[in-house]
Amino acid sequence: MRILSLNAWGGKLHAPLMTYLADVDADVYCLQEVGRSPRSKAEWLIYRDVGVELPQRANLFDEISALLPEHDGFFCPTAQGTLFDGETLIPSEFGLATFVRRTHSVIGQALGFVHGAYSANGWGAHPRARNAHCIRLFDHDAGRAITIAQMHGLRAVNGKGDSPERSAQAEALAGLIRQVWPGDERLVACGDFNVLPDSITFPALAELGLTDLVVSRGHKDTRTSHYLKDGRFADYMLVNASVDVSRFDVVAEPEVSDHRALLLNLA
Repeated sequence: MRILSLNAWGGKLHAPLMTYLADVDADVYCLQEVGRSPRSKAEWLIYRDVGVELPQRANLFDEISALLPEHDGFFCPTAQGTLFDGETLIPSEFGLATFVRRTHSVIGQALGFVHGAYSANGWGAHPRARNAHCIRLFDHDAGRAITIAQMHGLRAVNGKGDSPERSAQAEALAGLIRQVWPGDERLVACGDFNVLPDSITFPALAELGLTDLVVSRGHKDTRTSHYLKDGRFADYMLVNASVDVSRFDVVAEPEVSDHRALLLNLA
């Protein structure tokens, strides 16, 4: 089984992103920063905030769904706000997307907010709401189940250091996993956590037996050349002792986002 975790950056690097997603041929895609705008037929819209203007693929979720016809897609929005088509405001949703190859059976799942709550009338104040999605699959090739959780952690204007909100976020993620994971099988957690390697997030997840593969294997950067700030850690992949890791990569090339893809192969 192959599991990919990637912050898709709203599809800003659309052409290389789509080529990579097709070529990597993962069984499970855990994607963050994916949008859809069902009332728009435009290819590109613009996200605007104070000091920020960022192109976004209007219907990235639908495009990836079409790219991966052998997978079932789950879209998990955190908010509906507005993007711009010229000066026209377009309703758009933003959140997580999980794609699962149809040869694997989804036998359990939970979706919930780890910070804040769904906003139907705008993106909300910072730090904005964030969610997590946890699925339990039966892997017919291996003849056993696996639980996989992904999260997009909250972004704070004062950086990635620990805070009461991030402590609560870690506990909420662990609680969501416990709703699905029976406790005696393979477990993977991944995503753009938006925390530092010494975060309280990791002791909270260690209570589930999870160990991070990024830092423990000596990787020092989960960002690409498109990210121009300091603080090169954001993305993590954790496994428990039941997971037999064949290979793990923090993918430097191709660059398909301002985040590097995390790619896990199970034996």
